This record gives sequence, structure tokens and C-alpha cells, in this order.
Amino acid sequence: MAGASGGRAVAAVTPALGAAVMATGIVSVGCHTIHADEVSLALLVIACLLWVFLVAVFARRFVVERDRWLAEVRTAASLTGVAGTAVLGVRISLLDLRPLAGALLAVATLAWLVFLPEVLRHLARRVPGVAYLACVSTQSLAVLGATLATVLPTMWPLWPALGLFVLGLALYVLVLTHFDFGQLRTGAGDHWVACGAVSISALAAAKLTTAAAPGSPVDWARPLHPWLRGATLVLLVIALLWYVVIAYWELRNPRPAYDIRRWATVFPLGMTAVAALTTAAATGIAWPERLGRFLLWVSVAVWLLVAVGAGHRVVRGWR
Repeated sequence: MAGASGGRAVAAVTPALGAAVMATGIVSVGCHTIHADEVSLALLVIACLLWVFLVAVFARRFVVERDRWLAEVRTAASLTGVAGTAVLGVRISLLDLRPLAGALLAVATLAWLVFLPEVLRHLARRVPGVAYLACVSTQSLAVLGATLATVLPTMWPLWPALGLFVLGLALYVLVLTHFDFGQLRTGAGDHWVACGAVSISALAAAKLTTAAAPGSPVDWARPLHPWLRGATLVLLVIALLWYVVIAYWELRNPRPAYDIRRWATVFPLGMTAVAALTTAAATGIAWPERLGRFLLWVSVAVWLLVAVGAGHRVVRGWR
């Protein structure tokens, strides 16, 4: 029994690390956006260390435990690595390290191409919130691609980013039709990804709106600007509605115990804040910026709580 329990704990390491990278990376992006640079850089260092550990665990699993690796890539949790890598790429692009951000986009895209078909092939009739990672991972590539399109000498990443954005919306609808809404009442943390998937879709739309703004060097993109602007606002409102609904059920049925799936709670909180801040910049509307600042500090506070819980769990495990 002890061996089986230990095996389950080890198996949970990869998705937990991926979710921690996603959560830490997006909160770092948000802190950079509001010029809390010291906090942002500290979180970036943590995210990078977690990502290196994630790659090491993933590589070891591939070489030494191939059967377990194959079983894991069929689960939606495997897509945390894709999204975490792309989110880290977005934060690194803000340091003007474009080649490194481009390399992370290539790595994330390759992993997405391998993992997503397997995840969709094994999609169950009723799924928890983690299944929304099919949408999140796809939109994370769209966000990074659109980000690079605005800073690189060439804007070629814009058209695949637009295609990924549309695909991500389709995947969201697909997962929504399979989602177990009872998770809102009983979920251990990953049910928040239902909100995070819409939030990252809003962020992708906002990035595309900026890239297709009047004056864009891409002729075919300029006519899409008003449509993308409208989609950004609609998606942000839907994300905020999800936020309110899920927060209501959290308050009605408190689940205070630490669970590694709580990293999947931090990510949507941070992503909603960043989506609001980016929407304000992309559309020129003021209210999302004020709301985004408030929601960002909420996400920082929850990140600290989850990090303390994770640290306590690690120390207890060592003892």
C-alpha cells in the first residue's frame, strides 16, 4: 500500500509542476503589467526553476518509465506543461529576450501537437475542470504567438495565432458540453479552469486586437480589428461571470484543505486579472484596468496561500 501511495504521489508531480509554472508565470506577467517589477522578477525566477524541474521530471519519465509517460500524455493534466511553457515564454518576451521566447513557443507547440490529439481521443463523457486545458493550452500558444508578432521584425506569427484562437474557442465549447457542473460544488481546485479558459481566450483576443490595430503592417488583419475588439470585451465579461459563479460556490461550500489542484485555482485568478488589464490597453476602456489591478492582488494573495500549503506539504514529506 505504501508503494502504491508513493507511486500516485510521484505521478502527480508532473501536472502539479506544470500548473505551478502556469500560475506563477501569469501572476508574474500581471505584476509586470502594473509595474510591480520586484515581485514580478521574483515570481519569474521561481517559475523558471519550477519549469527546469518539470522538464527534468518529464525527461526522466520518458526515458525510465515509458509506460507511465504514455498513460500521462493521454490525460488533460499533461497539457499543463504546454500552457506553462507558453506562459513563461510570454513573461520572458517582456524582458526583450525574443529568441528565447521563440524557442519556448517552438517547444510548447511541439508538445501541444503530441499531447492534444491523445487528450481529445480519451475525452470522457463527464469531465472535471482540468479538461479545459485543451482550450487553455491552445490559447496559450495564440497569446505567445500574438505577443511575438508585435515585437518581431516580421508579423508572420499573427496568422497562426488567429487560427489557434478560433480553435481554442471551439475546444472550449467541446469541453463545456462534457463538463460535470457538479464540480462547482465539490471540485478541489481545477474547476476554476472553466473560468481560466475563457480568461485566456479574452487575453488572446486582446493581443490579436493590438496586433491588428489601425496602422498594422498586415493588410488582411486590419479589417478584423473591430471584430476582435468586440470578441475581447464579450469574452472578458463571460470570464468575469464565471469568476463570480465559481467564487459563490467556493464561499457556499468552503474547501480550505490544501490540494495540489489549487495551483489550477491560482492560474485562472491571475489570468482573469491579466486579461482585464490587457483588455483595457487594447480597447481604451478604463474599467477593466481598475478591476484588473484589484483582481491581480487577489491572485497574489491566493498564490502565497497555495505556496505556503505546498511548502508545508513538501516539508512534511521530507520528515
